[in-house]
Amino acid sequence: MTDANKRQVERDADQLRSLGYVSHFDRSMSIWENFALGFTYLSPVVGVYTIFATTFAAGGPPMWWTYLFVGMGQMLVCLVFGEIVSQFPISGGIYPWARRLFGKRWAWMAGWVYGWALFVTLAAIATGAAPFIAQLIAIEGTPVQQTVIALVLIAITTLLNLSGTRLLARMAMFGFVCELIGAIAVGSYLLVFARHQPFSALIDTASLHIEGGYMPAFLASALGAMFCYYGFEACGDVAEETPDAGRTIPKSMRLTIYVGGVAALWVCLGLVLAVPDVGAVLSGKDKDPVVTVLKTAMGETGLRLVIAVVTVSFISALLSLQAAASRLLFAYARDEMIVGSEHLRHLSPGRHIPAKALLVAGAVPALIAISALWLENAIATIISFASVGIYIAFQMIVVAALVARGRGWRPGGSFSLGRWGWPVNVAALAYGLGAIINMSWPRSPSDPWFANYGVIVTSVGVVALGVIYMLIWRPYDRGHAPAGDAHHVQTVVGELISD
Repeated sequence: MTDANKRQVERDADQLRSLGYVSHFDRSMSIWENFALGFTYLSPVVGVYTIFATTFAAGGPPMWWTYLFVGMGQMLVCLVFGEIVSQFPISGGIYPWARRLFGKRWAWMAGWVYGWALFVTLAAIATGAAPFIAQLIAIEGTPVQQTVIALVLIAITTLLNLSGTRLLARMAMFGFVCELIGAIAVGSYLLVFARHQPFSALIDTASLHIEGGYMPAFLASALGAMFCYYGFEACGDVAEETPDAGRTIPKSMRLTIYVGGVAALWVCLGLVLAVPDVGAVLSGKDKDPVVTVLKTAMGETGLRLVIAVVTVSFISALLSLQAAASRLLFAYARDEMIVGSEHLRHLSPGRHIPAKALLVAGAVPALIAISALWLENAIATIISFASVGIYIAFQMIVVAALVARGRGWRPGGSFSLGRWGWPVNVAALAYGLGAIINMSWPRSPSDPWFANYGVIVTSVGVVALGVIYMLIWRPYDRGHAPAGDAHHVQTVVGELISD
């Protein structure tokens, strides 16, 4: 380690001590590795491929524009998060941010919602990867086989994460390179050699003949982009493992949106314009247009090659998600806010990672994945909570930032929006609430209630269980870490940088 790096580590330690914490993490993650962690969590390839059939069937080719509009909305949230993490570069992200901005109870609930959303997302991505891997290794892909594949994936990512921050960072970089090259290569190939639809299809809604007008269909198709555009917050979850986090992480977050958004737009554009029969997808005859497009364009060999790249993307996404979940559990435990805190708050000697928290972050998603064998219909409803839970937790931070601004908080980190803080914060809230309503809106009256109102039911259920937990065990009364003090904290960042 150079003298400059040592001085930076000392400044980071001084800043963290001023915020009430002493860290024993290995602070070795570079800005590019931190960005790669957020990118692979956002995972444009996983996001687009996993839900492309549903979103295309809802809105046809013009659904492509949802990736642009949702990306712009999430950038507003990203800017607010950047101000917060710049002043409070504390591991665990959403929970400690809410604690300092608003208070202990709000923070506990924000972390509770975010944590369960992460667990469900982990299970959903592992389960979603199973059909691709089954096709890659040429097996039938029965429910039991797919569940076994999901469990093996979770076990592999747990073992990799247990190896330490350096391996996590390197795997994130490897996943980022593979996914970015794959997205650019596949999107470009489809656009040049396999385009069946004209570019005008992106603005042609009249020929789709969708009942009830196009706007409801467009909003329904936006769910795919909303599933894709989060993950930037993971950059802040590992703040204590990143040098000069207050300056570095806001940049990583914005890069995640920029690069991830462009990759998602590009690969989605290639898929949209390469669909050979739009009517077959809209009518439900073609239930897997991604496989149809890739087989038609590249043949069986090309399809397997793409699936291999997609598999790397799934594994990278699982690694990043599990890392985020484990740091959240660690942050809870360090402040004595969760059962088993005496175990979950310890870092393993040598590797400096929250090993027991990582094991929990593997076990809970594994149980959710296993439940799919007995709750085939209900599990789809449970998984539907994945996206909306993340968005609810995000908006709890956006609200907390507005409350803190009202109390006199002036962001004091290296990154600040200045006079644009208030309008960006308000716009982020408006976007986020609109997105939550859109994701929760019941669109299929003829479906069973648990499918039509699944998002609402699961969201209310998770929040209700959290409230019951809070009322009975009062976890927020434990520990003595600072809370609700954002408007009083005098940051030492400027002094540390000038040293």
